[in-house]
Amino acid sequence: MEYKDYYKTLGIDKGASAEDVKKAYRKLVRKYHPDVSKAPDADHKTKEVNEAYGVLGDADKRAAYDALGRTRRAGEPFQPPPDWGSGFDGGAAGSNDFFSDLFAHVGRRARPGGQSFQMRGDDIHAAITIDLSDAYHGSTRAVTLRVPEHDAQGRVVTRERVVNVKIPKGVLPGQQLRLAGQGHPGSGGAGPGDLFLEIQFHPDPRYRVEGRHVYASVPVTPWEAALGASIGVPTPSGQVEVAVPPGSQTGRKLRLKGRGIPGTPAGDLYLILEVVLPPANTDKARELYRAMARELAFNPRAQAGA
Repeated sequence: MEYKDYYKTLGIDKGASAEDVKKAYRKLVRKYHPDVSKAPDADHKTKEVNEAYGVLGDADKRAAYDALGRTRRAGEPFQPPPDWGSGFDGGAAGSNDFFSDLFAHVGRRARPGGQSFQMRGDDIHAAITIDLSDAYHGSTRAVTLRVPEHDAQGRVVTRERVVNVKIPKGVLPGQQLRLAGQGHPGSGGAGPGDLFLEIQFHPDPRYRVEGRHVYASVPVTPWEAALGASIGVPTPSGQVEVAVPPGSQTGRKLRLKGRGIPGTPAGDLYLILEVVLPPANTDKARELYRAMARELAFNPRAQAGA
């Protein structure tokens, strides 16, 4: 069946009080009354209004409807969970419509023995953005969630809830963390849903992540590249000493095995060398470049036929 937005039918928001629901219903019933309305679809509109009020005008049914439809939109295909209304007796007015299908086993009286409507709370899906270093070392993050709840008057209100999330070492972008019981509260004493957090990384211009492998550009001087050198390089796991082989050129890739994001197996860290020239902004610097031009018989375009 297709989901129907009863709040939209009555022209009210989801936080409307019971009195607001009743006022909206009475206004629309008068508007589409056959003695008043000349609209060709007045009968159909009246049926829709009565159907909507049959749910939103009953506190238990409204709670059940809200619990099932938190993420639903009007017109989309919808199938309630099996036996979700088994906590109620009786039937709903109307036939072959969303109301009667959805509340076929829901009435105004709880079942004998005081049992009430029960349904597990919905899961919450959200995203959490972390630093690359969190994936290397693990961390704890506080996440603020905006969760709809029913207040003492039965109105739907949004409250903020802070959840402390443990970020495990070795987590990857796109991975989901499941926090059991941290989702929406259940109805009628049923358990809450779960919280699923999808991991995202803050953009970091120093690093590029592919799976568990991490890539970083490392600037080196012309003499370090030409003669070879041992240089210190900051990495997500800490400072490391790296040997630059003699004769290195821009684009040369140095692999540090197991220095990528931890895991089984761990990823690798790839350092991509970038030869950076000193600026020729002083007389001495310019003279050194002229001396190199005179002393070094070097034409980088020779192989291209230049």
